[in-house]
Amino acid sequence: MSDVSTPFLPRSRVAAVQASPVFLDTARTVDKACALIAEAAGNGAQLVAFPEVFVSAYPYWNWLMTPIEGAEWHERLYRASLSIDGPEVAALCAAARDHGCTVVIGINERDPVSVGTLYNTNLIIGADGSLLGRHRKLVPTWAEKLTWAGGDGNSIRVYDTPVGPLGTLACGENTNTLARFALLSQGELVHVANYIALPVAPASYNMAEAIKIRATAHSFEGKVFTIVACSAVSPEIIDTMSEGRPQNRELLSRPNSAFSGVIDPHGNLVGEALIDDEGIVYADIDLGDCIRPKLMHDIIGGYNRFDIFNLTVDRTPRASALFVDEPQRVDPDEETP
Repeated sequence: MSDVSTPFLPRSRVAAVQASPVFLDTARTVDKACALIAEAAGNGAQLVAFPEVFVSAYPYWNWLMTPIEGAEWHERLYRASLSIDGPEVAALCAAARDHGCTVVIGINERDPVSVGTLYNTNLIIGADGSLLGRHRKLVPTWAEKLTWAGGDGNSIRVYDTPVGPLGTLACGENTNTLARFALLSQGELVHVANYIALPVAPASYNMAEAIKIRATAHSFEGKVFTIVACSAVSPEIIDTMSEGRPQNRELLSRPNSAFSGVIDPHGNLVGEALIDDEGIVYADIDLGDCIRPKLMHDIIGGYNRFDIFNLTVDRTPRASALFVDEPQRVDPDEETP
């Protein structure tokens, strides 16, 4: 840690939650999230990071059954999903406010217009309880395309928080180099990367190690702190997804499927990590530690060639249609006789 802390390079305690939702039970999962916020804040955390789509299910059925068989599960997920202006989000914001901590939490977000359309969304909630923003996962990964629509560039943003400039990406999009660079180019120093446990990945794929590699890459390349929060697979999830399909039990019980921890600007693990088990990982971070590593690689500054490379990010919100209700005025002088 550096010897001097400055207001724009604060020191803080952060927490990464590794836990499973109460599967498809939105109310109980929100209660669990609020209790975990209280626990983490009680242990001094100023930032609490939750897993991807923690409220309140990941669509494991996409990997375990045909799309026709999974349609019923999709409907159940849709009915358990959240609206941004709904009481569940209000409860999460109230918990952040009551405990004075910034919260990043993954939810299944219901499209406000299109029935059946869902987004994989991260909420960024301020320590005052305000909803700072939401990030919709840009590209659902592999089988996830059966569940979620893709987000747009409007949410590629960094937020000013008491723990520092904060950005977030969900799961596989942490491999998207341009998305990560877009956040770094806005001054990101604290990155929340949230994931789900993926025991259903190919047999050669070590999910826990893959998560750690991605977090280490972002921290080392950008000289930032990365807080990784991953879900756990509960016995409830295993039982539910194995009912009538006993072959799924062994697959869903596969170890090394979840990793949660904190990575520093040198790419080192801060303290201990959690593998598979539920719990909360804590770390004390000092954003002053981001200064010296920039002498070696400052990829948004002196270690780049902006005369050669140029990145344009379209942050225009997307909509299914553009409606023009006002009549177009015509200048009489321009009318054709």
